[in-house]
Amino acid sequence: MRNRLLRFATYIAVGVVTGLLVAAVAVLSEKVLLERVLHLPTWQMVAAPALGLWAAVLVLRWAYFGRQLPSSTSEEYIRSYHDRNHPMQLRHLPFRLVAGILTVGSGGAVGLEGPSIYAGSTTGSAMQRAARRLYRNREGYALLVAGAAAGVSAIFQAPATGVLFALEAPYRSDLGRRALLPALLSSASSYVVYVLVTGFDDLPFDVGTDMVRVRFGYRELVGAAVVGALCGLAAAAFSRIVGASKRLHESDRPWWLLALIGGVVLSGLALASDFLFDAPLSLGPTAEGQLLTWVLNPEESLALLGTLLAVRVVATSTVLASGGVGGVFIPLAVFGLIIGRMVGGWIELGPESLAFFPFIGVAAFLAAGYRTPLAAVMFVAESTGAPAFVVPALIAVAVSQVLIGSSSVSQYQRDSRTGHLERRLEMPVNSAMATDVPTVAADAPISEFVWGIALPRKQLEAAVVGPDRNFMGVIRLSDTREVDRNDWMTVTCGEVMETDIEPARPSWTLREVTEAMADADIELYPVVDSGGRVVGAVTENAIVKLVDFLNETQGNR
Repeated sequence: MRNRLLRFATYIAVGVVTGLLVAAVAVLSEKVLLERVLHLPTWQMVAAPALGLWAAVLVLRWAYFGRQLPSSTSEEYIRSYHDRNHPMQLRHLPFRLVAGILTVGSGGAVGLEGPSIYAGSTTGSAMQRAARRLYRNREGYALLVAGAAAGVSAIFQAPATGVLFALEAPYRSDLGRRALLPALLSSASSYVVYVLVTGFDDLPFDVGTDMVRVRFGYRELVGAAVVGALCGLAAAAFSRIVGASKRLHESDRPWWLLALIGGVVLSGLALASDFLFDAPLSLGPTAEGQLLTWVLNPEESLALLGTLLAVRVVATSTVLASGGVGGVFIPLAVFGLIIGRMVGGWIELGPESLAFFPFIGVAAFLAAGYRTPLAAVMFVAESTGAPAFVVPALIAVAVSQVLIGSSSVSQYQRDSRTGHLERRLEMPVNSAMATDVPTVAADAPISEFVWGIALPRKQLEAAVVGPDRNFMGVIRLSDTREVDRNDWMTVTCGEVMETDIEPARPSWTLREVTEAMADADIELYPVVDSGGRVVGAVTENAIVKLVDFLNETQGNR
């Protein structure tokens, strides 16, 4: 009972610390820096995102004892969730947070949820290492998930969204387990602390009650499906753009060249936005609410909306490719908002429902881009305060999930949760392969196998090989029963061996070997090299012993 209460206390502690960290990040980046940038003279405002990008890149490159830190944030949470060999490092936290503040505060078109998730998951991971005696192996990532939930909860003031996102994000089509209660307590405490410290109590997307009076008619539901389809296709395309941007950043191109080109592009987009939209809509997560106001303006044309979508896509991908720090949760929401608004221009439902399709688009694009359908629907409900969006949002999300395919903005997400045994079976065949393989020549008599291998070594099977040790088949003791004992000296192993067995290759996994064993009904499976020569064998006992050993030494999730 005492340990249980202590664990509850750590869940809440993670939320409190995360709420304080996120509050500091939000105030410094949005209220201290970004608000000032957006009110600077045009030439200074245009230069700001380039200067902020350079500052963030330099912080990551030189601050940590001269060693470069990757710019990823929320991706680190997903990677650490799946990989015990890649833990969250507390000493990296200050540098990534400072780089995130500089990127977003200077007008980078990314979101603060990236640094927020990183702050929470790093805090949770550090606390769990400090209090490891309170947690069993099966709870090895409880505080990691709780911290991620707390980060999302605070920055969006959406506690339920935080819980769902933290559980959904590690997988494309599954949920994390054994972390629901930690996530709930941490998310709630983080939200309370954030609101108390910052005084921010406005909804992220406060659209007002007059704008969401929508009936569930034929046009509304069909329109929601159209929005879902467009967002699913667009999210698939953007996922590829994100992947290309990250590969460009991780390539061997000079970092200063990427930062230089990225700064020029961001400044050019800021100048173009000021000219085209008469507002700095390419800057910051949402240009401090100016983007939402502009998109929901019924006077704006579809052509300009399409132009804004292109500007925001280029701005976000440029930040990622150049080494800026931030998340893509809010950019995904912005893309969905714009696409939904464009559909709303085709299917008009009246001014009282102006926000209907845009916020359906937010849910659909978020669900498709991050593969988090429940979190996306909950985010729209919490951030707008309009539960009327839920049913049509579910329709749009379902359609977008069908069309997104296997794409995702996260490179570390896995398709679904697997048990520890399934993960062990993905190991290479050489992890359980023995090189001392019982072999017998194809022209050797059966007696040589029976008296020389089967009986003295208690080995019921052996690989049959040719002159150069090339694999020819497998002989089993049961195969000799069909031959009269008086003929064991004259009948060769090659005459009774099993030949329809495809030997394993070193590239095979234990899963493939196990399936092949079952199909061939043998307990010893030969492994050959590229020349077809027998180099080892895998047995059922070897696989079982390996799994037991790894479970004892590493634990399982």
